[in-house]
Amino acid sequence: MKKSDLVARGYLKDDCLEIECDLAVIKVGEIDVPPPDLLRNLGDLLESKVGVDVTFHVKEVTFHAHRIVLAARSPVFMAELYGPLSDKRKRSVVVEDMAPRVFKTLLHFVYKDCLPAMDDLDGSEYEEMGKHLLVAADRYGMERMKIMCESILCNKLSVETVAATLVLADKHHCGKLKDACIRFIDSSNRMDDVAASQGYENLKRACPVVTAELWEKSAKSRKL
Repeated sequence: MKKSDLVARGYLKDDCLEIECDLAVIKVGEIDVPPPDLLRNLGDLLESKVGVDVTFHVKEVTFHAHRIVLAARSPVFMAELYGPLSDKRKRSVVVEDMAPRVFKTLLHFVYKDCLPAMDDLDGSEYEEMGKHLLVAADRYGMERMKIMCESILCNKLSVETVAATLVLADKHHCGKLKDACIRFIDSSNRMDDVAASQGYENLKRACPVVTAELWEKSAKSRKL
């Protein structure tokens, strides 16, 4: 089309031509992709016991697992099962100083990357289980599980338990949980109440520097 025709028909204004287009998008349908199921498959593998090649004896209970899965998830299991000083032919391991339920929960986390429901435990039992699981996670180098246990214990802090939890956090290098305990004691100046709790004497023995600092902060807050 000539420029003169565009001008004559009123399409050209100030030497500009506007073109309006209609765009139609035709969708032929969507295919839903299912969520990842690797962890479910690993969990099924643990429960089915297919291909298990190592047995753990925890007190009177026996657990079966897969060496390669354990090694992939835990540096401690890696060293124990595949390290230069390990016995590659070893198919039986005795686990000392751990309750069967704690080790079972550890295996659940190894395969499924989550903690199981513990609805049968009341508040204090759940808190105690969280402490045992934190120790197990630290023992086997399961950092994500360890942080999850820190979160559980952080939400369960009370005047009666904070001293024992602080000792546990200090012993197992749980910096975030330790800071949370100190903040809990500092808030509202609870040091006198903590000193009257059952865990305080152990706190003085295990963490004398931290205890002294808490008393110092408490004294300063009273002067304000």
